[in-house]
Amino acid sequence: MRWNHRTFGSVSPGEFIPIAESNGTIHAVGDWVFQKASAQAMVWRKTAEPEFQVSINRSPVQFREDGDQPPQCLQLLQELGAPADAIIIEITEGVILDAHPATWRHLEYFRQAGIQLALDDFGTGYSSIGQLHSFDVDIVKIDRSFVSRIEPGAKALVLCDNIIRMSHSLGLKVVAEGIETQQQRDLLQELGCDYGQGYLLGRPMPAESFDLLFTQPSTGVHRTRLPRPSESVHTQPAPESEQQASLSAPDQVRSE
Repeated sequence: MRWNHRTFGSVSPGEFIPIAESNGTIHAVGDWVFQKASAQAMVWRKTAEPEFQVSINRSPVQFREDGDQPPQCLQLLQELGAPADAIIIEITEGVILDAHPATWRHLEYFRQAGIQLALDDFGTGYSSIGQLHSFDVDIVKIDRSFVSRIEPGAKALVLCDNIIRMSHSLGLKVVAEGIETQQQRDLLQELGCDYGQGYLLGRPMPAESFDLLFTQPSTGVHRTRLPRPSESVHTQPAPESEQQASLSAPDQVRSE
């Protein structure tokens, strides 16, 4: 997501989300983003890919201050008639480390609704491994600080290998964040990483541009797994964010 400001131009969420969190507007912003992203996911499910998914980040502030009632976004999803498997909610480790009962109730609301949960920026916190064991998530996202340093023989490569193995043993899918070089992609494929996102696979774009990629064969959009290093390359784009593509799992499309 980007904010197209009339004065400052394209503003990244890293700049305006902290302000929204501090002044309380994050709830309205978060629900608006959820509604727009869910509605767009439904359009692409009908016009392009029946199993299309959109990942949506949810602020820790929304979990702490929404009260005891189910999150408003679940009602929005019902009003749209969107299936729960069209949405993935991304949370940070700080959310699941929060001992506030309201936070856990909200996470349980999402689980009961059938929405998948992804643990973002994995590996940067203090007790990530312990939280994987105790909390029911579906997807682990390896932080870009590890991905950016992987190369043959590097410690970061060993760490990524262990994260992927551990996650798979727990029945979780793995996404590598911040893939920017072909070597990083190839090494992650060899490790069996399920999905990847980063500028190598695609850059942020508006929904209108994303639509064109489904209708123009020359763009290289492909719905099967990404090939091994010896094969030709196809990527899967995502709107207004880093694009995310399958590194090994067949016939899956996900957008973030």
